Amino acid sequence: MMKRLLTGMLIVGLFACKTTKPLAEQAQHTQLVPEGPAWAALWQQQSGEYKALCLQAYQLAALRLDQYLATKGNKPLAVVTDIDETVLDNSPYSVHQALSGKGYDDKSWMEWTAKVVADTVPGAPAFFKYAASKGVKVFYITNRLEAERAVTLKNLQRYNFPDADDQHLLLKTTTSGKESRRQQVLQQFEIVMLFGDNLSDFAAIFDKKPFEERNAAAMQSAASFGSRFIVLPNPMYGDWEGALYDYQYKLNTQQKDSVLKSRLKNY
Repeated sequence: MMKRLLTGMLIVGLFACKTTKPLAEQAQHTQLVPEGPAWAALWQQQSGEYKALCLQAYQLAALRLDQYLATKGNKPLAVVTDIDETVLDNSPYSVHQALSGKGYDDKSWMEWTAKVVADTVPGAPAFFKYAASKGVKVFYITNRLEAERAVTLKNLQRYNFPDADDQHLLLKTTTSGKESRRQQVLQQFEIVMLFGDNLSDFAAIFDKKPFEERNAAAMQSAASFGSRFIVLPNPMYGDWEGALYDYQYKLNTQQKDSVLKSRLKNY
């Protein structure tokens, strides 16, 4: 009896080693940073689902715009949009950096934007041209830098985006927060809709908040999504990631990877 018991324990132990050790090794060799964004970019570049989500967002926006046009007030109307992953697709940059074992940095980003080869997000050109045809002004509020002004306008003009000029392009100055620039537009226009891939593209309540607060604010703003706030999908980067490690962007790759792994839900 004792011999059978020991044999059974040995078999169980062997199975335990075979199931737990590979999982531990897999966790050790799986890197969310910097390789992870390449998987997200693959989805963005190749999936029909990504295209469908973008088209859905912009087609809904056209319906909403018609509703706003029917009830417009005294001020002329405007829409405000982010640029990156909202009207222009920068997934090749994320792929290039990830496959090089690197994350975002200003130098490589500006080398990318200088190429003026970013494609459009599905549905974006058609919607903004439609808005312009209805007399609605388009303002581009982006956290690209002043040094990128000329190439940014050139990339927008390549696809005939309306109002792609200095007056309607509001770049980052002293802060990444966009509220002051939105207020600048509101001085002369009524903003009927805002477009973005990052919650801070819509309201200051989302700016640099811990991820729990960002998520709570999103739920509290439920009525605005699909109405005034039109969100485009972007799993490659954004404040959703920075919030997970408290916006400590100077953490090294290993530290960021460790924090992000700790946020994963497993079983």
